Amino acid sequence: MSAPIKIAIAGVNGRMGKMLVEAVEQNPHTVLTGALEHAGSEALGLDAGYASGLKTGVIISSDTDAALADCQVLIDFTRPAVSGSLLLVCTKRGIKMVIGTTGFDEAGKAAIAAAAEQTAVVFSANYSVGVNLTFHILDTVSCVLNEGYDIEIIEAHHRHKVDAPSGTALRMGEVIAHALGRNLKDCAVYGREGHTGARDPHTIGFATVRGGDIVGDHTALFAGEGERVEITHKASSRMTFAAGAVRAAVWLQHHDRGLYDMQDVLGLKTSNPPI
Repeated sequence: MSAPIKIAIAGVNGRMGKMLVEAVEQNPHTVLTGALEHAGSEALGLDAGYASGLKTGVIISSDTDAALADCQVLIDFTRPAVSGSLLLVCTKRGIKMVIGTTGFDEAGKAAIAAAAEQTAVVFSANYSVGVNLTFHILDTVSCVLNEGYDIEIIEAHHRHKVDAPSGTALRMGEVIAHALGRNLKDCAVYGREGHTGARDPHTIGFATVRGGDIVGDHTALFAGEGERVEITHKASSRMTFAAGAVRAAVWLQHHDRGLYDMQDVLGLKTSNPPI
């Protein structure tokens, strides 16, 4: 039996970070070796598993060098600026990355692609197995319902989410647009207000809801004359994302460099372009 994969987690005291600690501890193929938080965090000096009652033996630190000293893969669900700086460190050290951060601009995405020429990176809008199966299904549905159907994407998240639409909603739009031979940048409509006129049938609309503790709901609505087709995924726990991210980290042991997404990890790759 091969040795467990050594994992470090960035943003370990965040909502996803705490779940990632549990997921790493539960996976028989991984071991936690580093836990990183920002300077001034109230969690510094505590065991990484304190929030779940786990004793990992790994102390939460703001020292990047210390946190990454003995890891093979860094799992990062933080913010674009933090992810960008960690990406540089990992590239220099040959550390692989699983990036779940959303809200990157084009420059940020280009930096990830450049880093993947030197190390292996899984960069996905969503690490849920169910969501990625939904992406796969949407490609097929879009090819069939390619005429006479208005397409809207509705997403809902907790009140603390800082970017909108969600990365998952945008990815759904990209999958649908690609299947229809469109460019999402040219056909996306983000919210409506006032006198908007009749709906352009070639657009893909987005609606965003923020409130409470909603983990993540996503629906792709295909509305035609006399019928509607709705493809919906609802997450009830962040553990689904955490377990998927750890699964991606294990999958990376077979890859030295390259940019991948969760579709690659699950073997669901179609003609969809990478994220």
